[in-house]
Amino acid sequence: MSAEATAASAPDSDARQRSEPTTAHAVANDVLELSPKFILTLEGNGVLLPSLPDRKAHRTCGLPVSAPNGSPISVPYYNVLWAELSEDGKSLSIDYAEQKAHALEVRTANFAISQGSASPEEVTQWVEHLLDRSYGGAARRKRAWVLVNPHAGPGGADKVWHKQVKPIFQAARMPLTVVRTSYSGEAVELAKEVNIDDFDIAVPCSGDGLPHEVFNGFGKRADARRALSKIAVCHIPCGSGNAMSCNLYGTHRPSLAALAIVKGLPTPFDLVSITQGDRRTLSFLSQALGMVADLDITTEPLRWMGAARFTFGFLVLALQRRVYPCDIAVKVEIEHKEAVKQHYGQKVGQSSKSGNESDGTTDIQAPSPTASSPVGSDEDQGLPPLKYGTAIDKLPEGWELVPHEKLGNFYCGNMAYMAPDLNFFSAALANDGMMDLVTVDGDVSPLKAIALQLSVESGEFFDSPLVSYRKVSAYRIIPRENSPKGYISIDGESFPWEPFQAEIHQGLGLTLSKKRGYEAPGPLNWDTVTTSERLHA
Repeated sequence: MSAEATAASAPDSDARQRSEPTTAHAVANDVLELSPKFILTLEGNGVLLPSLPDRKAHRTCGLPVSAPNGSPISVPYYNVLWAELSEDGKSLSIDYAEQKAHALEVRTANFAISQGSASPEEVTQWVEHLLDRSYGGAARRKRAWVLVNPHAGPGGADKVWHKQVKPIFQAARMPLTVVRTSYSGEAVELAKEVNIDDFDIAVPCSGDGLPHEVFNGFGKRADARRALSKIAVCHIPCGSGNAMSCNLYGTHRPSLAALAIVKGLPTPFDLVSITQGDRRTLSFLSQALGMVADLDITTEPLRWMGAARFTFGFLVLALQRRVYPCDIAVKVEIEHKEAVKQHYGQKVGQSSKSGNESDGTTDIQAPSPTASSPVGSDEDQGLPPLKYGTAIDKLPEGWELVPHEKLGNFYCGNMAYMAPDLNFFSAALANDGMMDLVTVDGDVSPLKAIALQLSVESGEFFDSPLVSYRKVSAYRIIPRENSPKGYISIDGESFPWEPFQAEIHQGLGLTLSKKRGYEAPGPLNWDTVTTSERLHA
C-alpha cells in the first residue's frame, strides 16, 4: 500500500464549504468589468468569458481558452470548478472543465484587473456569486479519500487517476489523500481503520469491487452506522461493468464521473445485508444466482476485454440452457409490474416536486427508516439488527418456500444499470427501501434468450412476458443439494454455493449523485404525462 496527500488543510473559512451545501445569495450586478477588454457576465446557464486575443500568453495545458473564432465563450455553471482573486489582487482566475470528445480537460482563464476598475471586494463578491451558482446544493472542497486499484478491469487505473481525474479534483481545490491498493480485500481493512472525521467522501478508482470493499469495511466498524452515513462513497469507473458510476452519474467515462463527484449532491442510499452461515456482508449493487452469476464469475479471466466480456460470456451460456433448481422465499412488497410502475412514478414525481434542482435552496431529507433500521440515534452503533434473522435461522413467520425447478436466473438489484446499456432493474430507486427482483426460467430457447438480452438494451426487458419483476424487502434462496453447483455473485464477487438470505436497510449508506437519485430512465411508459407537466405540477 502506498499513499500520498495533496492540498494542505483548507483555511477555517472553507470548513463550512467542505461539509455543507452552499446557499445562493443575491448580487446586485452580475457583470464584472476588470478592464475595457475583460468583461465577465453571469448569464442564465453559465458564465460568459471574453476572448483572450493574446493566445500564447493565456494557454493552459497547451490550449487557448478562447473560442477558435475569437468570440466570447459561455462556460456552463456545472463545468466551473473554481474561481479566485490572486493574493496581490491584480488578477482573477477561473478553472473549468472543457468537453473534448468523450472526456473533460481542465482549462484556466486568467484575467488581469486594471487599476481603477472593479475593487477587490467587488471581485470577491462576484466570485462568490459565481461559485454559488456553480455548486448549488453541492459542498465545495470536499475532502476526498481516494483508493486506486491498479488491477481493476483491463488495467490502467493509475493512468486514469493521474491523467483524467486528479487534475479535475485539484482544480476544484479538493484536499486529496490517495492510496494505491495492492491486493484484493485491502480496502476492507483500510475502511475499518480510516479516521472518518478526516474525510467527506471515499472515491474508489476501480470497477465495482472496490466500492463493495469500502462499504463492507465501514460495516465492520464499531461505529458502522455513523461511518456509512457520514462518508459518501463515490466511484471513478476503471473496471469492466462500472455500474455504480453509470447509475449515479450517467457515464462510464472517468473524467465525466470526476466532475459529477465534484458537483455531486448527497444522496441517502439503501444497502442490503447478505447472510450465509454466520457471515454478514453488505451489498450495494446486486445479488445473482444462475446465468448472470455464472456470467459475472466465469468471465473474470476475460477482464482484458472490458465490457465485451459479458456479451461473449452470455452467448456461450445461452446455448447451454442450464437450469438451477432451488427453493425461494420472498418478502414481497409490490407484486405486479403495473403496480411497480406506479410506485416508480410516485417516487420520481415526489422528487421532481421537491425542488431538487441543485439551486442550494432545498435541504436533503433522509427517508424514514424501515423496521430493521436503528432506533434511537446512537452514532457509535454498529450495523442495524437483522429484522428477519439469518439464512440458518428458522424461516420467518409468514414466509413460504416455493420450489423453482427450472430457474434460469435469480437476479436482485439495488441499482438500475449493471453495466453501460444494461438496465436490468429499470424501476430501481436509490432509497425506497426495496430491492428489485427479476426471475427468468432456464428452459428458454437460445433464440429467445438472445432476444431477451437485446431487450435489456432497448428498454423492453421489464415488460417481457418471460420476466417476473417484483419489489421485495427480503428473501431467502436455498440451492438444491443434489443439483450441479453453480455460482452466487454478490456485487460481482463470488460467494459460496450455499443458502443465503438478504434484507434491505433503507437509507443506511450515503453517496453522491447528479440529481439525488439514479440516472436510469425508468420502465417504458412509466409516466403518462410529459416531463414538462410533471415538473410544473
